[in-house]
Amino acid sequence: MDSDALYCSVDLVCGSGVTLSAEHRAALQSSLIILKRNMNFRRVLFWGKICGIKNDYFIAQGVGEDQIRDRKSIYSINCIDWHLLPPATKALIDEVAMAAKGRFMGDPSHKYEHETQEQEEGDCERCSVKVNEEQRLAVTVFTIDNEVAVVPRGAYIKNLQGIAQPNRSFEGLNPSEAAELSNYLHFSESRKPRKKNIMEMANLNPSIDFLDPLSEDIPKGSWIVHFEHGNRVCTIKSLVWQGLTFFNLPMTPWHGYLYMGDGLKNVDLSFML
Repeated sequence: MDSDALYCSVDLVCGSGVTLSAEHRAALQSSLIILKRNMNFRRVLFWGKICGIKNDYFIAQGVGEDQIRDRKSIYSINCIDWHLLPPATKALIDEVAMAAKGRFMGDPSHKYEHETQEQEEGDCERCSVKVNEEQRLAVTVFTIDNEVAVVPRGAYIKNLQGIAQPNRSFEGLNPSEAAELSNYLHFSESRKPRKKNIMEMANLNPSIDFLDPLSEDIPKGSWIVHFEHGNRVCTIKSLVWQGLTFFNLPMTPWHGYLYMGDGLKNVDLSFML
């Protein structure tokens, strides 16, 4: 969610039990403005909070020209001092998946270690994979964004240079459109573009339909659409990453998402539906 409207945006998702203390709101409101100026970002988004055993991690994201590709994630423990997270490379993702288990500790320097055995020419060699919690945090934020970051259809366009930018003519979804899961898109690079028939292609606009719709997610039923505050606010919750809440005000361009959870994926969802 946009840091410029932090106070109002947090209140819109508080019906899900998601909220920030008055102290954290005040600290974030001022420190994110300073972060935007010092890091020369076009926009700063408050991404959410990952709860740890000792401390919690507050996550923000700085956005450049391309709203999808030009993103940098920053974390803080006290909502004042911010630290840049390392990029989540494929090698790092594999190492974190192998070594890091259980809840976050809340200590960026905490080490995770996993030993494996590799057999070469009849000899067994032990290999140790080590990652710290800062690297695990970077991978977790990247994965959550890649799998469950949400925007309404039409809120972003891709220009002739292939750059994704906010659509200034977007005026929001009407109430009937807001209730349809097909009108919400993953705010990440399209992973597996599906071949569509002629009838489906006729209803698509290449400039706004360059993202994957939530309605095609597997397993079915992994999203919950709900209206709150007297049907004035539409919220969407992920059951895969429990703690991710998207909000949208119908007939207005105001939308955003917030994650507040333990940073653990619900891998048992397929058996729960």
